[in-house]
Amino acid sequence: MVKDKIRKPGRKALFEDVEVGGMDAGSERIEVDNGETEEEYRERQLRHLLEAIDAFKKGDLTLRLPKEKYDIYGELADSYNEMAEMVGGVTTEMSRVAKVAGTEGKLTERASVPGVAGSWKDAVDALNGLIDAIAKSTLEIERILGHISRGNLTEKFAIPVAGDLKVMADTVNKTVNCLNLIGGEVTRVTREVGVEGTLGIQGEVPGVAGAWKELTDNVNMLAANMTNQVRDVARVATALADGDFTQKITVDAKGESQQLKETLNNMVDRVNLIGGEVTRVAREVGVEGKLGTQGEVPGFAGAWKELTDNLNMLSANLRDQVGDIAKVATALADGDFTQKITVDAKGDIQQLKETINSMVDRVNLIGGEVSRVTREVGVEGKLGTQGEVPGISGTWKELTDNVNMLSANLRDQVGDIAKVANALADGDLTQKITVEAKGDIQQLKETINNMVDKVNLIGSEVSRVTREVGVEGKLGAQGEVPGIAGTWKELTDNVNMLSTNLKNQVGDIAKVAT
Repeated sequence: MVKDKIRKPGRKALFEDVEVGGMDAGSERIEVDNGETEEEYRERQLRHLLEAIDAFKKGDLTLRLPKEKYDIYGELADSYNEMAEMVGGVTTEMSRVAKVAGTEGKLTERASVPGVAGSWKDAVDALNGLIDAIAKSTLEIERILGHISRGNLTEKFAIPVAGDLKVMADTVNKTVNCLNLIGGEVTRVTREVGVEGTLGIQGEVPGVAGAWKELTDNVNMLAANMTNQVRDVARVATALADGDFTQKITVDAKGESQQLKETLNNMVDRVNLIGGEVTRVAREVGVEGKLGTQGEVPGFAGAWKELTDNLNMLSANLRDQVGDIAKVATALADGDFTQKITVDAKGDIQQLKETINSMVDRVNLIGGEVSRVTREVGVEGKLGTQGEVPGISGTWKELTDNVNMLSANLRDQVGDIAKVANALADGDLTQKITVEAKGDIQQLKETINNMVDKVNLIGSEVSRVTREVGVEGKLGAQGEVPGIAGTWKELTDNVNMLSTNLKNQVGDIAKVAT
């Protein structure tokens, strides 16, 4: 609690502290020492007043004057004490408001001193007006900053101000304009680069400096770095897509971009290694025929390992499947129709497996029928025997039909030959082979028919000679069968010799008889 100083009566320059509020805040009522003269009393009162005014001038509002009498000095004491009390209240309130508003930032706080008037009221109102002006400007700035923090750059300082506050308002509005320009450029650059993919875009904010220029430069550097990095990545990706595994990312990068660069370059190395192994396996398996060749890519995992494993599985499966097919094909070539493909297969290979096994079944069936027909025709002499292989077509049907046609043709041709041979055996030289034939059978047909002609001619000449010699008595008649040789010529020569001998012998007998 504040203690005021009150002068004791009858003493000079001695004071005692009395708690204000514990007694009347006005002047102390003390009786004057009767031994003091009036002149001394007035001088003492004036000196007390002078000391109080001097203290007031120095800002000490705690000093109070005692009221010793109900006279002019008592009234002066009351007036001074009331003035000190009022001014103390005003200064205390103004100090409080200044602290609360200026230091603690409570801009809604206002000074309130009941009962003050005149200049003191003007001072209180001026302080409140100052706080109002600062509060309005501060709240307006707070409103603008709130909009800026929410990304709204359309709001500006709108309340009328003057002096330094106007300079501050213009600075705030200039800042908003600068933010608008920078934000617009940053948005444009990021949209064109990040969304539209227009690389190489740069932001232009003329007249900026400091952090704003640094921000713009950083955005432009970001766009330029992204342009260089993305274009280098695109170059390598295009090379990969075109099968060129010699290209790598060479652009400078840091952080995650450096990690991406290293990852892509490692991927190129891995693709190179995998591509080399795939090419080697494909060449050895597909070109050189080294089935079962395996690719080796150590240290790989995930899809790359799966790719390599699938390639190796493909090579191994081809080795097993082609090996089994080759075994069956070799068996077929060796006439062994008991072998079939047994290796596991899927898809087109399974269809090929089923086709070859079905072919083996058909070849078995066709081979059985062909063997039966050829055995019955060629061994057992059952001409005309026909093979039956239901459900076949194409070459297999053509083969079966040709075997059947062979059997039928043999039946017809041998039958016709037998007919002519039987006729010859029976002395019927009018029969000839008329069945259609080709190749060796045609030659046989022509030979037999020529033989029939020659036998006819020889028979005719022999008959003529024997008739002329034996019946008509024309001894020495000769048969003429041109172009014959062998037994047929020997036969003709013997008949002619017989005719000549008879002629000579009968002539000689006739000569003797005569």
